[in-house]
Amino acid sequence: MKFRSFSYNLFHLFPTEFNTFLVDKQVKMGEDVLLQCEINTGKLNVIWEKNGHKLDRVEGKHNTRKTGTMIYLEIRNAEAGDEGHYTVIIENSSCRVSCNANVTVELNPWRTIQCSQDPMIGYLKTLRISREDVRDLRFLLHGPVGAGKSSIINTVKSIFEGFQFINCLAAPEVTKAFTVKFKKYSLGNVPFVMHDVRGLEDGDTKGVHTEDIINALKGHIADNYAFNPVDPIFTTSRYYIHNPTLNDRMHCLVSVIPADRISMMEDEVIQKMKEIKAAASKLGIPQVLFMTRVDQTCRLTQNDLGKIYQSKKIKDKMKECSNKLDVPLSCIFPVKNYSEETKFDEKLNCLMLEAFTQIVHSANDYVKRSNEENNMD
Repeated sequence: MKFRSFSYNLFHLFPTEFNTFLVDKQVKMGEDVLLQCEINTGKLNVIWEKNGHKLDRVEGKHNTRKTGTMIYLEIRNAEAGDEGHYTVIIENSSCRVSCNANVTVELNPWRTIQCSQDPMIGYLKTLRISREDVRDLRFLLHGPVGAGKSSIINTVKSIFEGFQFINCLAAPEVTKAFTVKFKKYSLGNVPFVMHDVRGLEDGDTKGVHTEDIINALKGHIADNYAFNPVDPIFTTSRYYIHNPTLNDRMHCLVSVIPADRISMMEDEVIQKMKEIKAAASKLGIPQVLFMTRVDQTCRLTQNDLGKIYQSKKIKDKMKECSNKLDVPLSCIFPVKNYSEETKFDEKLNCLMLEAFTQIVHSANDYVKRSNEENNMD
């Protein structure tokens, strides 16, 4: 009995623990992955998990082994499905401890992105609107509170004006909307205007009213109109434009969704966005989706924006956006806004400019089609 008691006390004096831990791994498609760690004893059971579930080992793909106090997991010929959160658990009848690591797999690029901002800026600054009587191409941004609508305007203005622009208030990581009025923002010396609206919220008494966004698309709302969450603009309001021209109408609808919060979006907010999309479609107004906060979603992208189109997580989030809002993948553009940065980042600028160029082309085509329709009357 004394011997057994002594062994029990020794176990508690020297608990089972890791000497070294698993380390995050980032690999290219086709490369092998080796996860390894060391424990302070070899007499334990070892369990591997992936994304919270027991690892379904595939012959020829996974090789697990324990050599003395070293524990290994080898993943051969990495592919998209191998990306995930891996956990190793060591246990016996008296203890259970674990450590984990993330495996990131760089996919083959499914889109290209320009690596120089100057040609894109130069092109946009010299672009001519396809209809002479249209002064500016007008873009309406809408989406849930905190999605990054105002920050997109800040970022685009900063790129075109050459300095960090912060006049447009942006909602931080809270659920309170800062934008309460219909605001128009010019973008320096380019013929483009971006319009900001109050964010969409769950419920009938909060956020922007969907009819106000639809009225804005039609050109019925003047700048500085204060949104009323309960009632849309009245036709008797001094901010109501009764006979809007093409200059008053919106030329492209830009939906803004935060990549890291797609799964948490309320069904009612999604339904409101679908109603607005349906109205825009009926009006023939082109629609594009900007997916923000990509750096908060994917470590690969956080470390290098230039690899955004090699990220499985970003591609999965784009598919989730597409499924929830019925938007084609070709119309979804992942972007990052300036937030903490105090210096320009050319990769960030190029990513935003690629997306912005797309909405410019869409809006200009809409204006051209409006001109052709008028000529046919």
